[in-house]
Amino acid sequence: MAYGDAAIAEAARLIAAGRPVAVPTETVYGLAADAYDGAAVARVYQAKGRPSFNPLIVHVGDIAQASEIALFDDESRALAEAHWPGPLTLVLPLRPGARIAALVTAGLATIAVRAPAHPAMRDLLAAAGTPLAAPSANASGRISPTRAEHVLASLGGRIPLIVDAGPTGHGLESSIVALTGGRPRLLRPGPIDLGLVLSERGGDVEAPGQLARHYAPAKPLRLDAAEARDGEWLIGFGAVAGDATLSASGDLVEAAAGLFERLHEAERGPCPTIAVAPVPEVGLGAAINDRLRRAAA
Repeated sequence: MAYGDAAIAEAARLIAAGRPVAVPTETVYGLAADAYDGAAVARVYQAKGRPSFNPLIVHVGDIAQASEIALFDDESRALAEAHWPGPLTLVLPLRPGARIAALVTAGLATIAVRAPAHPAMRDLLAAAGTPLAAPSANASGRISPTRAEHVLASLGGRIPLIVDAGPTGHGLESSIVALTGGRPRLLRPGPIDLGLVLSERGGDVEAPGQLARHYAPAKPLRLDAAEARDGEWLIGFGAVAGDATLSASGDLVEAAAGLFERLHEAERGPCPTIAVAPVPEVGLGAAINDRLRRAAA
């Protein structure tokens, strides 16, 4: 649907209904969903066929909106004032009490935020009235899309709307800089050059596109458990009830949306170990199981 008032209004309506939509930024086309709605974010992963739940970049209108979900210090605020709106993503401490869906941050205590410059994404942010989580609008493993036709070729039939505003300006994903204590660290090079050397990857994922271990609970985790053993907190799925459940009805979107909340709940619980019921290795189930295997490793 060609970019204009009607397209933005329809995109905002779909966002409010929990449906992801494709919209251009100045870097690449993004697949946007309400960052407060865990089920909506799960549908982003479902559409992309993403193999694991990496943290997603949250797009905001300005520093004020970013400050509702992230903690800024003087240095990070100065960077945002200098380069926003624009292709710079900042990884910052997650603000305590922020309503961001845990699936967006992959259970981490940090959040990746940026204020995009493209008028289509900025118009959608204003119309939707909510921060938007938006990875690139392509099937996982495919080339990032810089035109609406690229999105259609990759995700056609999987999403309800593509806002077509022509080719993107940069065609290269945003620069990502972490400001989580100490000196700024470059996690992903991009259009904004701050003169930083690419940081060596440690044990934890901090931003999209990093191939490392994700959040894992501090307790041992056993997978494919049909019932709890002594001393285990069982996270159920479908017919396996457990102490808590990913989804009593076996809904994979619901399971993905609640995955990190259930892991945190189990970690806080009274049992010394955690068990998780089997989740089918289909659709979103493959991503859920990938995340669980990483957590149990």
